[in-house]
Amino acid sequence: MKHLLLTAMADISESLRSRWFLVYSLVFGGVVVALFASGLTESRIMGFTGLSRMLVTYLQITMAVLPLFVLITTVRSVAGDREAGIFEYMLSLPVSLASWFWGKLLGRFFVVFLPVVLAMFAAVAWGMFKGVEIPWTQVLFYTGFLISLAWCFLGIGMLVSTMARSSDVATGSAFLIWLFLLLFLDLILLGSLIKQGLPPETIIAIALANPLQVFRTGAMLLFDPQLVLLGPSAYVILDNFGETGYLVWALVYPFVLGTLTAWLGYRLFRKGDLP
Repeated sequence: MKHLLLTAMADISESLRSRWFLVYSLVFGGVVVALFASGLTESRIMGFTGLSRMLVTYLQITMAVLPLFVLITTVRSVAGDREAGIFEYMLSLPVSLASWFWGKLLGRFFVVFLPVVLAMFAAVAWGMFKGVEIPWTQVLFYTGFLISLAWCFLGIGMLVSTMARSSDVATGSAFLIWLFLLLFLDLILLGSLIKQGLPPETIIAIALANPLQVFRTGAMLLFDPQLVLLGPSAYVILDNFGETGYLVWALVYPFVLGTLTAWLGYRLFRKGDLP
C-alpha cells in the first residue's frame, strides 16, 4: 500500500507540472465561466432552475471533452515510459508491478477528476451566493457520473497504453476510440441497424453499451425524467430500466467497464515484455 501511494503521488506531482494539466483546468474553468456569462442561471424553464440547466449543459460538454483528455494523457503513461526506458529503472527499485500500475492509475484519476468536479462545485457555490435554489440530488448524481466516466476512460486508456508499443500509436488509437464512441456508434452504426429493421430493443441495447451514451442519457434523465428529448426510445429505456434502475446503470456500468479494462491492461502488463 505504501508503494502504491508513493507511485500515485509521484504521478500526481508529474502531472501538476505538465502543461496539459494547465490547459485541461483552464478548459473546464472556462466552460463554467462561459455558461455563467450566457445567463443560464438567471432563467427558469418548465419548472427547472437556471442552475439545473447550467449543470446539465456542463455535463453534456464534459461528456465530449473529458474522455478525450483522459485518453490522450493516459495512453502515454505506459507507452511513454517504455519509450523513455524508465522501466529498467523502475524494475531496479523495490516496487511491485501491481503498485506501479495501480498507483499510476489512481494518481491519474485524481488529476483528471479534480478540475472537473471543482469547476462544477464552483458553479454550485456561485449559485448559493446568488441565492439560487441548489438541486443537491442532481449535484450528487452528477458527481457520481463524473467519477464513473473518468474511471471508465482511465481504464480504457491504461489498456491501450499497455498494448501499444509506442506513444504515437497509443495516441492515435485513443483518438480513434474517442471518435468511434462519440460519433460513429450513434450516427453510422445505429443508422445502419435501423435501416436493416432490427428491433428497437436491440438497437437501444447496443447504444447503451456505449459509456458516453449511458452518461448522456443519465444526465438527461435527472433534468427530464420522461426523457422527452429522446423521443420514442425513452419508452424502451424507462419500461426496461425504470428511472431509478437506469440511474444505477449509469453509475455502475461505466465504472465496471473501466475496472475490467484496467484489470485486463494490468494482466497484459505483467505478462508482456516490459523493456
